[in-house]
Amino acid sequence: MLTWLKGIIPPLTTPFQESGKVWAKALEAEIDFHIACGAEGICVTGSTGEGAGLSPDEIFEIASIAVKHTRGRVPVIGGLIPDTTDEATVMGLAAKKAGVKALQVTPPHYLFQPDAQGFVEYYSRIREAADLPVILYNVIPWAQVNAEAIAQLIDAGAVDGIKQSGANLHLLADLLYRFGKKIPILSAVDDLLLPSFVLGAPGAVAAIVTVLPKESVGLYQAVQRGDLAHALEFHHKLLVVWQALEGTQGFHARIKYALELQGRQAGLPRHPQRPASPADRARVTQALREAGIATVEMTEIRK
Repeated sequence: MLTWLKGIIPPLTTPFQESGKVWAKALEAEIDFHIACGAEGICVTGSTGEGAGLSPDEIFEIASIAVKHTRGRVPVIGGLIPDTTDEATVMGLAAKKAGVKALQVTPPHYLFQPDAQGFVEYYSRIREAADLPVILYNVIPWAQVNAEAIAQLIDAGAVDGIKQSGANLHLLADLLYRFGKKIPILSAVDDLLLPSFVLGAPGAVAAIVTVLPKESVGLYQAVQRGDLAHALEFHHKLLVVWQALEGTQGFHARIKYALELQGRQAGLPRHPQRPASPADRARVTQALREAGIATVEMTEIRK
């Protein structure tokens, strides 16, 4: 079992410059910030990191920056968002070359999906090719890998952990009950981390923990010591902010604006995504203020 796969593990944003290149210094600053807040690992090039549009060379570049800058302080997970086994293998080898400790891999995300045996072969081949632990990132809303297929994946040794997303707390509860003693099953149900931890999830890899790491660590630790009153206070902060961030259109721009409002350099989202609109900026600003999160005065997104 991946005993280190626990606690708050932020899926970092990828800070892009106006040229489209990765802003290494901003990424390094975020790594230091999260470790100081109590992160027990970091994940790069996942959904929050705009991984769906990254080439293998870019995955290698970003993962290399993260691995070198963490200097072994916490493990680094490399995110892959592929659509075929061959594509996943190339991406996985790039992340492995960079030195990541595990891979977080989505199912194929285009319209057509494999059957359960296809999923077993997909994850098994990725794991074998990269010779790294593989975490199933169960995020695709129209292609959630169900409990029966996950049982086959676990029995085949194809996955070493699960990150359950897709706003599906029902499936998370079922997976924790059926498989929680076999492999770590982390939550990515951003507005329901409190019940996720109470149900037994050993940690979270979720966008909200990237935006509010101190509060997320506070929530996790409060649940671990049985202090549900304080856990609920942290939950309310995360809930208010997540409600202003969620939604597919403009998601990365809102996330990055929320970081900038806290004085953290986040760069730009990658085109064709655009910087946060005035309406989104007002929405995020109001949410942070309502949650009691200190903000800085801003006139524009830093380049």
